[in-house]
Amino acid sequence: MEDQVEVSAIEVLPVDALAHCFLSLSSFKDLAQVSIVCRKWREAVKQSLARRDKLSFAGWKMDDNSLARLVQGAFGLKELDISRGCWGCRITDDGLYKISLAKCCINLTSVSMWGITGITDNGVIQLVSRARSLQHLNIGGTFITDDSLFIIASHCPQLKVLILWGCRHVTERGLFALIRGCPKLESINVWGMRVSLECYVGLLTIKPHLLIKPGGVHLHAGRVPQWPIVQ
Repeated sequence: MEDQVEVSAIEVLPVDALAHCFLSLSSFKDLAQVSIVCRKWREAVKQSLARRDKLSFAGWKMDDNSLARLVQGAFGLKELDISRGCWGCRITDDGLYKISLAKCCINLTSVSMWGITGITDNGVIQLVSRARSLQHLNIGGTFITDDSLFIIASHCPQLKVLILWGCRHVTERGLFALIRGCPKLESINVWGMRVSLECYVGLLTIKPHLLIKPGGVHLHAGRVPQWPIVQ
């Protein structure tokens, strides 16, 4: 009898109350398990996703379809992290294309794609051309080129922080286009890139308060005279 009363008590909870409870679940494995309990719980999981403003898939073995399905249901999403945290991540340009079609895309303020080697300029360009509210973008550890920076420069006027860690196919030409096109840019991480000291000086000439982070050392205009000169 007690068990029947307990079950009945759970059943009378409205869907929005269940959705609020499910917001505390950070594991997508847990969400998947509760979604198969019954139709009501599945709807509550759906509503909880719609209310989330942050989603992180870092370390998960995600593929394009799974990623797109979850992001497309997160209507209030503002921060998205799909960084590769383990082997087996199968996110490609197709996944970024599908994210760009989601309703939340225009409201995204932060996106991290660190280490996703399956993406190219095509996917990045598709995403950033619609995510015009971006303030923080991490595309480090990818094989993007200047083509991505040209689109970022022309479509992301709110951008404040850009991480290009290890993006060895990006050149000084792309960096200068970025600086000129993103008036609110405050910081860039160019660690591991083939960028000359002269390029640093040129970037700071255009934007003196820009924070440049090569090799873990934060550089700014006041430190230019202290930089070592490579013969």
